Parts: sequence; structure tokens; C-alpha cells
Amino acid sequence: MTGIERTDHQVMLAVRDGDVEQLGVLFERHHRALYNFFVRLTRDRSASEDLVQEVFIRVLKYRHTFRGDSQFMTWAYQIARRAHIDWLRKKKPEAQWDDDKPEPASSEPSVAQRIHEGQEQKLLKAAFARLPDDRREILVLSRFQELQYDEIAKVLGCNVGAVKTRVHRANRDLAEIFFRLSGVRVS
Repeated sequence: MTGIERTDHQVMLAVRDGDVEQLGVLFERHHRALYNFFVRLTRDRSASEDLVQEVFIRVLKYRHTFRGDSQFMTWAYQIARRAHIDWLRKKKPEAQWDDDKPEPASSEPSVAQRIHEGQEQKLLKAAFARLPDDRREILVLSRFQELQYDEIAKVLGCNVGAVKTRVHRANRDLAEIFFRLSGVRVS
């Protein structure tokens, strides 16, 4: 296609069919979003960079399994989830969020950057870090990665109703932890 930018779907179909050089196009388009996804889950910049590389290695390795019935990023997030689960199995005991590390790279301000600076941001990060992995993951997908509920349902292999329930519960748990950390009593 001359002069017309190919969609992710078209590029991935080309990769699947043997034009593996096109994987670089997908990497350039999506490595930042995947990095942000991982850094919010792992709270480890180095591990997040490694996990992004692992995702694209797996995309290449499993390219023949791309059926094309969903968006490339939905498929890529499924791979990313499995890579993250594998990393969790191998990692050392719970890593701590390092407030001295810069926020994840992004071309747009992240949600955390839009929240006013100061104590509330630190409390929110601490509360987010204390969420169980599955709750943190659903919030990262819905709030930070801005996936639609139907896309998240495909990534998680469940229905949209289950996604809505999980997001609601994760938000509720995050609020409870936040208020507990801030010393605010909620009745």
C-alpha cells in the first residue's frame, strides 16, 4: 500500500504470513503502551522493558496463531498477560514501588500525572500497589491502557458482565485501601 498507512490488523497478517520485518512497525506503534502496562503492574522499569521484548518475541514465535478475528492489541495483551504471569512465577518476593523512579514513558499525561501532586498521589500509588495482582491488572487495562470492556473480556477470556463486575470490585477495593491509608473513616 503506497501512501496509505496499513492498519495493525493488516501488518500483523503480513507478519503471520511470513513478512516478519513488519513486526518492527507493530513494535514502534505499541511498545510504549505495553511498557506502560507492565510498569504499572510490576513497578519495575527494567523488568517492564524485558517484558515488552518478551511480548514481541512471543508475537513472532506464535504469529501463526493470529486468526485475525480480533484487534492486534487485544491479541497482544493476551500474550502480555501470559508473559506477566510467567514473570510473577519467577520473581522474588513482592517488589516495592520506588517513588524516585520516573513515571512511565507516555506521549500523553498519564492518569497519575493528572491527579494533583502531593500526599494524595503517594497514597493512591501505595493503595494501588497493595491491590491483589488480578485487581491491579483489570484497572491497568481499563483505566491506564483505556481498553473497552469488550476488548478486556477478550483479553481475559470472560464476558463483558464479568469485566464490569471486576472493575467495580477493583475500584471499590482501591478506594477502601486508599481511605484506610489516609486515615479517613468510611461508614
